[in-house]
Amino acid sequence: MVTMWWPCLVLALLSGLETSGFPRSPVRLLGKRSLPEGVVDGIEVYSTKISCKVTSRFAHNVVTTRAVNRADKAKEVSFDVELPKTAFITNFTLTIDGVTYPGNIKEKEVAQKQYEKAVSQGKTAGLVKASGRKLEKFTVSVNVAAGSKVTFELTYEELLKRHKGKYEMYLKVQPKQLVRHFEIDAHIFEPQGISMLDAEASFITNDLLGSALTKSFSGKKGHVSFKPSLDQQRSCPTCTDSLLNGDFTIVYDVNRESPGNVQVVNGYFVHFFAPQGLPVVPKNIVFVIDISGSMAGRKIQQTRDALLKILDDMKQGDYMNFIMFSTDVTTWKDSLVQATPANLEEARTFVRSIRSGGGTNINDGLLRGIRMLTDAREQHLVPERSTSIIIMLTDGDANTGESRPEKIQENVRNAIEGKFPLYNLGFGNNLNYNFLETMALENHGLARRIYEDSDANLQLQGFYEEVANPLLTNVEVEYPENAILDLTKNNYPHFYDGSEIVVAGRLVDSDMNNFKADVKGHGALNDLTFTEEVNTEKIILGTEDELSTFSWLDTVTVTQTGLSVTINRKKNMVVSFGDGVNFVIILHQVWKKHPLHQDFLGFYVVDSHRMSAQTHGLLGQFFHPFDFEVFDIRPGSDPTKPDATMVVKNHRLTVTRGSQKDYRKDASIGTKVTCWFVHNNGEGLIDGVHTDYIIPSLF
Repeated sequence: MVTMWWPCLVLALLSGLETSGFPRSPVRLLGKRSLPEGVVDGIEVYSTKISCKVTSRFAHNVVTTRAVNRADKAKEVSFDVELPKTAFITNFTLTIDGVTYPGNIKEKEVAQKQYEKAVSQGKTAGLVKASGRKLEKFTVSVNVAAGSKVTFELTYEELLKRHKGKYEMYLKVQPKQLVRHFEIDAHIFEPQGISMLDAEASFITNDLLGSALTKSFSGKKGHVSFKPSLDQQRSCPTCTDSLLNGDFTIVYDVNRESPGNVQVVNGYFVHFFAPQGLPVVPKNIVFVIDISGSMAGRKIQQTRDALLKILDDMKQGDYMNFIMFSTDVTTWKDSLVQATPANLEEARTFVRSIRSGGGTNINDGLLRGIRMLTDAREQHLVPERSTSIIIMLTDGDANTGESRPEKIQENVRNAIEGKFPLYNLGFGNNLNYNFLETMALENHGLARRIYEDSDANLQLQGFYEEVANPLLTNVEVEYPENAILDLTKNNYPHFYDGSEIVVAGRLVDSDMNNFKADVKGHGALNDLTFTEEVNTEKIILGTEDELSTFSWLDTVTVTQTGLSVTINRKKNMVVSFGDGVNFVIILHQVWKKHPLHQDFLGFYVVDSHRMSAQTHGLLGQFFHPFDFEVFDIRPGSDPTKPDATMVVKNHRLTVTRGSQKDYRKDASIGTKVTCWFVHNNGEGLIDGVHTDYIIPSLF
């Protein structure tokens, strides 16, 4: 349930090399004919759909591409999907001529070895690799016989993170050819309600976008659909190539009536915390800048441009300094100075004079910056209610002074001692990014790669904007010890304006129905505590526009046209509609100190004979009689539970005798009845498979 979406997604299908020796026995070869529009090298991608469902910031995304080989010989087709580095793949399948081949998800190290082995044996295999600023590339190739169809489906999930006051869903669209049916379909459900929703595309004019794009939101639901026609995809009115090559972005935010919001589902909870309107905590910031010879040229110029813009955003209550390292380490000032207008102007002059040359002494540069921040705090040179931050920018590996990554990490960790965060920015690809990332994470910060593009200065500036406005420091999220069993990270050195703290956990049985969440932190003016009372026994009835909240301690009946809902105190809830059709929801309470069981709701259909013959679903398919036979009763693996053979729906199943509780007559303890248990998730008894009846969201 802990939630998000993707910062970025790229979808591409590339037709590859012709192959020989592909099995052709089931293949119908195609004669020469004029190929339909959108065919590239014999391969037609006739459908591409990105289907996204977001519930409470957690995104479930399915990418489906369908293609057909219209050539008269077998082809190798490669599918490339670029997905966010923070996403995780949950499933992928290839379907060729109606036969589905499921993939196996492996850890990265194991996957790399199995991928290399599969490729060497000529087998179909896919692998995820880093690609671009926020992406990892998933690639799989398959031989497709002449006339055959192939469907590629990738499912991945991700928790949406909030940046600069909004959740951003960033898709890089790149189908590489005209696609008859191209669609992006996003459904968003946020229990707090959606406050804003927008979408735009960098590769299409607003006029064309407007006719292909629909977006709407109301209450808790939002929807975005992008469905360009073939003509809208063309790069020009008579062109056969696609203009769908760029960024498609969806942004939204939620209503915030209070700083925190706790949502509870099935014994788990997620706590969102994002206060607004707090004064900004003054910051003491040291920039540790690599000016070695490798930074010469555009990189040092872009660094100067970014620092000048950052100086424009400094607040007068902030303190700052610059430390430059190459072979040696130099500083602008001996200690931190306040960001007064005069000091800022002097700083701009200094930044414009920065030149590059020499080696890369990361260790001494960082230690000098850490000591400067520590001394400023110990010597009371900065305000008591301020926070310290160190930001390092480098484009290479250490080659002067201490150059061992592990030793540098140890030195930095011992010097900082957890007092403030370290943010590492890696400029370009010729560096040990894992070293920078590990060192930052060890010191409550993060690393970011700055790409050597024309917008590198904007990348630097954008990162600074994320950390420029701390609203709280030393944030602790606390819960009663007897209420929580498991918990994710619940302490943060900073809360920045426009971001969000997310904590998830599992509830214990002893205090499952009610608990309190406290968020404590140091603000710019005083210490603050935010308290959220959580009650999991609420019953909410009504429409989105008019809701009524009750509990299991109430006795009440709510009636609307054709529908009646009755709550019987601490017993059940009866829903009646139509011609006397009743559903009963029973609150089953168990011993609070039971080591395993917990309270649960039972859903019962009382008048199934009144339901239509067309009723279906996991329960509905059994509302009307069906034929079955049980015979050959024999000993099972458990002497008290015999096995038997059941013939039902033309399937021959092994079933096991057991017992179950029937609560229709006695809602408190139930009546014990004997029954036959069907194995393998009801396979053979239910229509289809059990996963057909599971959906990620009811909305």
